[in-house]
Amino acid sequence: EEEEAKLQNGGFLLCPPVSGSGVGVPAGTALEEPLRSCRLRSEEERRGSSPPPFGPGDDAGSRAQAALSVRTSRSRAEPTAQAPAPLGFTNVNLNSRNTYEVSRRRSAPEHLPHGGTALAAPAPPQEQAERARRAGIAGAGSSFAEFFTRNFFTKRTKELKPAVLSAPGWKLFGKVPPRENLPKDSKIIQQEYEARTGRMYKPPPPSARRKNIEFEPLSTTALILEDRPANLPAKSVEEALRHRQEYDEMVAEAKKREIKEAHKRKKIMRERFKQEENIASAMVIWVNEILPNWEGMRTTRRVRELWWQGLPPSVRGKVWSLAVGNELNITPELYEIFLSRAKERWKSFSETSCENDVEDAGASVADREASLELIKLDISRTFPSLYIFQKGGPYHDLLHSVLGAYTCYRPDVGYVQGMSFIAAVLILNLEEADAFIAFANLLNKPCQLAFFRVDHTMMLKYFAAFEVFFEENLPKLFLHFKSYSLTPDIYLIDWIFTLYSKSLPLDLACRVWDVFCRDGEEFLFRTGLGILRLYEDILLQMDFIHIAQFLTKLPEDITSEKLFSCIAAIQMQNSNKKWAQVFASLMKDNKEGDKNHSPALKS
Repeated sequence: EEEEAKLQNGGFLLCPPVSGSGVGVPAGTALEEPLRSCRLRSEEERRGSSPPPFGPGDDAGSRAQAALSVRTSRSRAEPTAQAPAPLGFTNVNLNSRNTYEVSRRRSAPEHLPHGGTALAAPAPPQEQAERARRAGIAGAGSSFAEFFTRNFFTKRTKELKPAVLSAPGWKLFGKVPPRENLPKDSKIIQQEYEARTGRMYKPPPPSARRKNIEFEPLSTTALILEDRPANLPAKSVEEALRHRQEYDEMVAEAKKREIKEAHKRKKIMRERFKQEENIASAMVIWVNEILPNWEGMRTTRRVRELWWQGLPPSVRGKVWSLAVGNELNITPELYEIFLSRAKERWKSFSETSCENDVEDAGASVADREASLELIKLDISRTFPSLYIFQKGGPYHDLLHSVLGAYTCYRPDVGYVQGMSFIAAVLILNLEEADAFIAFANLLNKPCQLAFFRVDHTMMLKYFAAFEVFFEENLPKLFLHFKSYSLTPDIYLIDWIFTLYSKSLPLDLACRVWDVFCRDGEEFLFRTGLGILRLYEDILLQMDFIHIAQFLTKLPEDITSEKLFSCIAAIQMQNSNKKWAQVFASLMKDNKEGDKNHSPALKS
């Protein structure tokens, strides 16, 4: 009974009432102060004496001590009982989480019947004594540190909730959970469709298939053939058939588109090969026949026809230099002199770093060498797609030197925005000194000099001459521009300042330069009319703003064959007058008008 009461009380013995006193120890004394009862029991073991009686006013410690002494005396008074267990610490089961769990586990029977949860029969006295002895030894070997470090509260482990697998579907907002199922292959989708509809797909015989891979369409996603998610209604048979038909139509359209693009690529490659063959054969003629006899053959019909077809890149720079000439008699030594002067000015600008002085000096017409500082800003915007003229590129310093030397050579002109594109094209085809010589002589032509010196009178005469041939060749587009008051200066200034090197692709601009070196300034305005003729149908559908934007940045897919066919269709004659005659008559009318409005003539 004592052992069973101890097990039910969590490993502590309840103190029985003392005979004659009529006072009992409360049942929860050992549970209230387990540490003190263990300590008193240990002292009793060492002393070997019985505890004194206690009264109602004694504390819990004295009551526990009396309970231990009563238990010892009772065990000695029973001769029939077995030997008592050795004294020691009360078994508290240090491995348990709390005393409640200990009492619950120990009070439960070790072997329950299958039919219920009835308590088992009490163990025999020998088994109880052996259990008490083992509990005393375990309690004696335990330490107080383990008692204080044991867990008095149960730990709740986080239960892993099973993942809820929602049906895949579409979400309007938020993150879409990743699909666990791997994407189906097109063959698997086709097999599922055939199994569901009962239609079998018969592939064409191997002989009917095209052997040229180039004409095969690109891969298409057969998303329309997939089943709907589980949270949506399934497709009907009619809808599945309609989707299959739509998929077949998409594949057929893709095949047609790919075949068309493949034919286009083949045509471009054939034209390129043909052009390269013509250039190779023309290069032999230019090197062996034309260049050695330049002065005698440059005006012949054969040379002019070859010139119109485009110069071979290997002889382009040489032909440009010969066609532009060197009327200014510039030498490479003169270039080095002005280059050194430009470097001195750059050094002085970097030392003083007076931006206000630079701006004031740049605004002065008498000294435009201060515009050297503007070159650094404009070089970075020259052919940005090539990445060769920007800072750190292979031609950055070269372009900087040519523009700086020209600014010091012609301080009356200085540097004007747009010169960097002309100098860059020359640098790509000529050596440094030769590029400077061609650059200086090219800008000394009447048309370029009028534009770069911003001579408004001359610029207006050029615009008036352009409008004469514009009305003659494209009357409908001319009236459309007039209705929007769109004047030629809006789009011609950028074309003339850069010689079309900024508006057209570089290879096409170089071919325009080829014929410009042959025909002179007339071809610049003829090229402008050719561009307007090429895009006449598009421009007729646009308003003022869209026309200005379109002509400022022309489409990149423009080809030389289309452009030069339109240029060839432009007739530079008006009432049996050519460009030079029309421009001369305009200049003459301007001079007569100035005389009529002169104050001296009026007086």
